[in-house]
Amino acid sequence: MRACIYGAGSLGTVLGAYISKNGGQVDLINRNKQHVQALKTNGAHITGTVEMTVPVTALTPDEMQGKYDLVILLTKQLFNKEVLKGIEEFMADDSIVCTLQNGLPELSVSEVVGEDRTMGCTVAWGATMLEPGVVELTSEPDSMSFGLGRMNGKKDEKLMEVKAFLEQMCPVEIEENFMGVRWSKLLINAAFSGMSAVMGLTFGEAAQRKDSRVCVQMLIKECIDVAAAAGIKIEPVQGKDIVKLLDFKGALKKKIAFLIIPAAIKKHALLKASMLQDLEKGKKTEIDFINGIVCAYGKKYGVPTPYNDKVVEIIHGVEDGVYKCTPANISMF
Repeated sequence: MRACIYGAGSLGTVLGAYISKNGGQVDLINRNKQHVQALKTNGAHITGTVEMTVPVTALTPDEMQGKYDLVILLTKQLFNKEVLKGIEEFMADDSIVCTLQNGLPELSVSEVVGEDRTMGCTVAWGATMLEPGVVELTSEPDSMSFGLGRMNGKKDEKLMEVKAFLEQMCPVEIEENFMGVRWSKLLINAAFSGMSAVMGLTFGEAAQRKDSRVCVQMLIKECIDVAAAAGIKIEPVQGKDIVKLLDFKGALKKKIAFLIIPAAIKKHALLKASMLQDLEKGKKTEIDFINGIVCAYGKKYGVPTPYNDKVVEIIHGVEDGVYKCTPANISMF
């Protein structure tokens, strides 16, 4: 399988390093010339919870050649349609686009390439770009996994080929209720990435502080309530039924759920939201495709989402230079 990772930033560089190390053929494609040159010169240096330097094939988009059987998409969702139309010449009629983006990206991908050529993959690990060619893996290696599936939940030969390809990095679970898995990941991102970006903290720091943990808990509750109203069954994450653990009706269950939130995110405590990384670099975030999706579904199904609404408002405020990412933002909730 000839594959490329289009938009190989922090996550894509780690994935490309693992696949290359284990004998897979993959091109890491990024518009950032400094990052690409560093990868070409020094290889992918992965630090943090692991330490390795791996020779990789890195390209800028203008250096792409030939056809790819698999395009792993890791660009910003803001540009999905533009990106996919721009690389059509490098895909055959049966090439697969597998999106590893957050939110519900399969919707926009399938509009361009068709549902039969679209796969989605949830990423249960995190990474932070430190400098060109150097990425910190912030999740424990034994906690890393992917959830792979199609929008219609079907299994086929192509799906199994992509599964085998991604397993060159870590375990891959085929998900029959893939959109339910997407909502599991969306819930985690809306709550922990949302508060990480709002307050300028890691996932673990946002979970430990009692003031921000209140917000994390309410963001989770809103996601659960919205999904229930939409008839979506949120799937377990790495064997843990997050709805059973963190949903609540009465005061006792609410208190128990509040107490276990730090433990629930312990293995990913060092993770720093990609949205926060974007804001620190002065870039626009994908907030409208994460917390914004929860808000949109809430409006559609008549479920109030005040905490998600506030996260969207604050992040857009940071983008516009009105606010900064600081723990003081907690006072706005």
